[in-house]
Amino acid sequence: MAQTVNILLPPEDRERLLAIASDRSRRLKHIQRARIILFSAERLPVLEVACRAGVSRPAVWRWQQRYGEEGVEGLLRDKTRKPGRAPLSAEVVAKVLALTCSEPPDEATHWTGRAMAKAVGVSLRAVQRLWDAHRLQPHRLRTFKRSNDPQFAEKVEDVVGLYMDPPMHAVVVSIDEKSQIQALDRTQPGLPIKPGKCGTMTHDYKRNGTTTLFAALNILDGTVVGRCMPRHRHQEFIRFLNAVERAVPAGKLIDAIVDNYATHKHPNVMKWLARHPRWTFHFTPTSASWLNAVEGFFSTITRRKIRRGVFKSVADLQDAIGRYIHAHNKTSRPFVWTTSAPAIFEKLAQIREPSE
Repeated sequence: MAQTVNILLPPEDRERLLAIASDRSRRLKHIQRARIILFSAERLPVLEVACRAGVSRPAVWRWQQRYGEEGVEGLLRDKTRKPGRAPLSAEVVAKVLALTCSEPPDEATHWTGRAMAKAVGVSLRAVQRLWDAHRLQPHRLRTFKRSNDPQFAEKVEDVVGLYMDPPMHAVVVSIDEKSQIQALDRTQPGLPIKPGKCGTMTHDYKRNGTTTLFAALNILDGTVVGRCMPRHRHQEFIRFLNAVERAVPAGKLIDAIVDNYATHKHPNVMKWLARHPRWTFHFTPTSASWLNAVEGFFSTITRRKIRRGVFKSVADLQDAIGRYIHAHNKTSRPFVWTTSAPAIFEKLAQIREPSE
C-alpha cells in the first residue's frame, strides 16, 4: 500500500477533527486517526505523520484512504470483521470430557492434547480450554500409599492429639533422620541468574561422600536440633537422643514422635528409654510418613539448601546444613497442625481398596 489520497480538509471537518484530537475523554484510536488526517492535511511526509501520530506508515495510508472514502464518520467506525468459529456443540464437549476420563488408544497411558484434538476433530486450543474449564489434567498423576497398620486409627489419634493439644509441662518433638545426603560438586562452575536468563549448573557432578542428618523438630516453637553423622545405626540414634536430652530443659517431659524404622525400636534404644523415664515414644502408623512433622523440614532444607548446593567435601556439606539449621532457629515459628483425626479418617475412606 502507498499513499494514493491527497487530503483536502473542509473547514467544518478540520474543526471537528481538532475537537476530537483535543478531547481527553475520546478513545485513543479516534484521537490517533484525527491527528493522522490533520497532519496529512499539512502536506507532511508519511514518515513524519506516522512519527507524530505514533503509528506505522501503513496505518497512515489506511486512514487516509478511509477518510477519502467515508469522511470523518469513517474514522470513528471500525470495519466489521468476519465472525469467529462457532462454539463447540454440547455433543463435542461431552465427547471430549468422556474420552478424557477413559483409556486412550494405541497402548498409551494417558491422553495428550494433540491426541484428543485428533480423535475428536477439534483444535488443540479448544481441547485445552475445555480441560481448563472442567479442571481436567490427564498429564498429571498423584501417588498415594494407604497404610495397612492394624492400629492405624489409634496411632493417628495419638499423634494428631499431640500436635493439636500438646500436654502441659512437656515438650513434643518430631524425630527422624534423612540418610544418604550426597556431597555433590559440579564439574564446572555455573553462571548466576540474570535478567532474561536463569541460573545454570552442569548436569554431571562429582560425588564426595554422604552424610546422615538426624533432626528433632520442636512442635511448640519450631526450632530444630540437628546432628550430622556418617551412618544411621542405633548407635548414632542413641547419640542423637542424648543431644536432644541435653537441649531440653530439666523438668520437662519429652513426647517424641518417630516412625517405625528398625533403628528406633532396637533393644538398646529401648534400654536407653528405660533409663530416661521422662521420654515417651509415639510411633506413627506404617506407610504414613506424612504424619511426621519433621519431614516438612527435610523437604524445605532439601529444596532451599541441598539440591542446588555445591559441596567440595562431606565436611563442607555438614557445615552448610549446620548453618541452615542455625538460621532456621532464629526465625522459627510454632508448628501448626490443622486437620483433625476424624477429618483424616473421612478423607482416607474415599480411597478404595485395590480389590474393590
